[in-house]
Amino acid sequence: MTFGQFLIIPLFIAFQAFTLMVIAPYIPGNLESVGGKGLMGWVTFQAWAMYFLAGCTVKMGFKTLAGYLGGIVASVAIFELAGMLSGLDCGDTKWGLYLAVFVVVVGVISAEKVPGFNFVPSWFLGAGVFFALATFGKKPDDVSVYAWYVELGVPELIACALGLVYGYCTVIFRKSYEAKFAVKAAVAAPETAANG
Repeated sequence: MTFGQFLIIPLFIAFQAFTLMVIAPYIPGNLESVGGKGLMGWVTFQAWAMYFLAGCTVKMGFKTLAGYLGGIVASVAIFELAGMLSGLDCGDTKWGLYLAVFVVVVGVISAEKVPGFNFVPSWFLGAGVFFALATFGKKPDDVSVYAWYVELGVPELIACALGLVYGYCTVIFRKSYEAKFAVKAAVAAPETAANG
């Protein structure tokens, strides 16, 4: 494949990135809760990359989505447990939070033994995204903390699913495009050998 022929692949992916930037700000959710519409774009790009890191299969795409959900649940568990253990804090040292992380991470790592939820890197990414949204977002005064968790988690899962769909489309396009050149090369190879 010449560079000119290859260039179609980056152009296609660039077009995908362009459309993702257009779509991401419209992911449903309370914009105040998630820190504004711009934050959801990086979640979609992260999930898009996770599709490749997970091996470019639909099965692993679903495991990635399940891991993001697990990461959200783990984050909520950390917030809640840290609140219960806050009496252990000493000045600026948040011993309750540190102990909550220790306890919850044992469960997260144990997920590698649970079929369907055993892609643990996506748990960490899902939790990291949730923590970022909670850090940059703001809990509306008229919403309970549990409703706020949902207001953070649902847009995160939607953004993750969108990114995974983009990853899937990237792989399908690239495989079909490259297959055309593989067929041409296979057809040309016997002709070249016969002429050689």
